[in-house]
Amino acid sequence: MKLVFLGSGTSQGVPVIACGCNVCHSSDVRDRRLRSSALLTTDAGSNILFDIGPDFRQQMLRVGVQHLDAILITHAHRDHVGGLDDIRSFNYVQHKNMDIYLNSVAKHALLRDYAYIFAHHEFPGLPEAELHEVEEKPFVAAGVEVIPIRAMHKDLPILGYRVGDMAYITDANYIGPEEMDKLKGLKVLVLNALRKAKHFSHFSLPEALDVINNLKPDQAYLTHISHEMGLHAEVERELPANVKLAYDNLCVEI
Repeated sequence: MKLVFLGSGTSQGVPVIACGCNVCHSSDVRDRRLRSSALLTTDAGSNILFDIGPDFRQQMLRVGVQHLDAILITHAHRDHVGGLDDIRSFNYVQHKNMDIYLNSVAKHALLRDYAYIFAHHEFPGLPEAELHEVEEKPFVAAGVEVIPIRAMHKDLPILGYRVGDMAYITDANYIGPEEMDKLKGLKVLVLNALRKAKHFSHFSLPEALDVINNLKPDQAYLTHISHEMGLHAEVERELPANVKLAYDNLCVEI
C-alpha cells in the first residue's frame, strides 16, 4: 500500500490568512499545509480518501488522481468535509455514486448541511453519494477490510480507521483503552498533533508522543499541524527517531 498526504494542516491551513509569524512566511515548502487529508492506494490499485476538506479539488489536481473508490470521513467539521460537492467530477468519469463511510453523528451532519445532495429529487449535475454508516464493526471499502477506531474530539465522537498495518486518526484528543488495543502492531500510525501547547480538543505534541510511545508503531507521522507548532525543520529535529512531521505530498510506502 501507499499513503500520500494531500494536506497536513489544521482548519486554517498554513500559511494562515493575514498572519505575520515566521512559520506562515517560511520558504520551506514543508511549512505550506493544505487542510488535512490523505490518499491510500491499496495493493490492488484502489484509491481510498481520508476526509474531503475544502482543498479537495486542488489536492486531486495536484496529485493527478484519476479515480476514487471510497471516502472515509473522520468527522463532519468543515475542514474535513467542505469539498464534498466536488465528487461530481468522479461521478461523471466513473458513472456511479461515491461510497462514503462515516459514523451516525457525521451522517446526520452531512444530511443537514448538504441537503441538496441527498434530497429525493433529480437535478442534473448534483453530486451523487451513497452514505454507509459505520461505528464499531470492521467493514469492507474498495475491496479491503477497514477497522473503525472510535475517538473523541472534545465532546464529539469521531472515527479513525485502520487498514492493514496502517491507521489514520486526526482531530482526536482521547482514545479509549479498547480502541487503543485495535492499534497495536502497526507499521505506520498517522496521528494529529496541533501544537506544542495543550489544546481543548486536539492532541498536543507531548500528548501525541505519549500515544505513540504507548502503541510503538514502526513509524508515526504527525498531521493536522498548525502554524503554532513551529518551523518544520526545527520541530522535526526534536522528535524521536520513529516520529516525523507529515507534510503535503509526502508519500509513504506501507
